[in-house]
Amino acid sequence: MNGIHRIDSLLGLVQVAFNVEGAVIYLGFSGHEFRVALMSKLARLEPAMSPDPAAVTSLRDQLNAYAAGSLKVFQIPFRLHGSSFEQRVWTALQRIPFGETRSYGQLASELGDPNLSRAVGRANGANPVSILVPCHRVIGANGALTGYAGGLARKERLLRLEGAIRS
Repeated sequence: MNGIHRIDSLLGLVQVAFNVEGAVIYLGFSGHEFRVALMSKLARLEPAMSPDPAAVTSLRDQLNAYAAGSLKVFQIPFRLHGSSFEQRVWTALQRIPFGETRSYGQLASELGDPNLSRAVGRANGANPVSILVPCHRVIGANGALTGYAGGLARKERLLRLEGAIRS
């Protein structure tokens, strides 16, 4: 798809799309299997064909600082486009501190209905800006690592990097 650019970072190759204002509208790991719904959503958002080089450099530098353990909070502008429920879940994800995890059920309870854990999981999986909105910090109720678009090995690596899980 046009508008998807690759950035080589210490986390590996990532794919990113920016809007014309320079905000990230998609960030995922290379090799992430694009879903048809995501692709059509990105096309409607009209990603910039030639993103601002300063925005690309800033994102790469912050990803590298995060991977090196010297950055805990990203200062990258991003725009999230989704349903009101997805927006609520993504906002809750952003409140999970660096180095901590939450279960799907904990997030559902935080949103007011502990029976929404599956819906929280679907919204978590629809997160268009991986890492910036830390969907990797959500785990199973029993502490098991569960689904991650970048792969479970990468999820484990991110959680270890943050100190959320130990060797």
